[in-house]
Amino acid sequence: MRQSQGDRRPSAQKETTVKSWDIPSLDLKPRLPEILSSTPEARAIALNLSAGEGLSDHEVHERAWVLVVTGEVEITSATGERVSGRSGLLVEIEAAERHEVLARSDARLLLLLTPWPGEGHPGAMTLRQKLNARRRAAKRRVAT
Repeated sequence: MRQSQGDRRPSAQKETTVKSWDIPSLDLKPRLPEILSSTPEARAIALNLSAGEGLSDHEVHERAWVLVVTGEVEITSATGERVSGRSGLLVEIEAAERHEVLARSDARLLLLLTPWPGEGHPGAMTLRQKLNARRRAAKRRVAT
């Protein structure tokens, strides 16, 4: 609302609620992700991959959206479903769905993970739960 000449009350100072990033211009190093924003609702991460590099078969505890900002990538699900694309490609991956990402050329990605952290994510675990998870993982490594 606009203040009239007679209304000189100071306006309340408000924290900026709109944040922005110029993703292509960020100074990122290959395979060193940068967390742009993290809230209980979501985490935004920017990542560079050099041509031929990738994120080997893995899963995340959150629903993931992968946006190709620059370059070309191929994403393969555990069932063998493949999606390839260049700048502008947006891929949605269900929580706990195994997948891998391969850069067909130097690529910059924006990853959005929701909610953050997802159920079962180490960041959402108590210290006891983390200890138990590490023990189970160590047993699996020994068994294989």
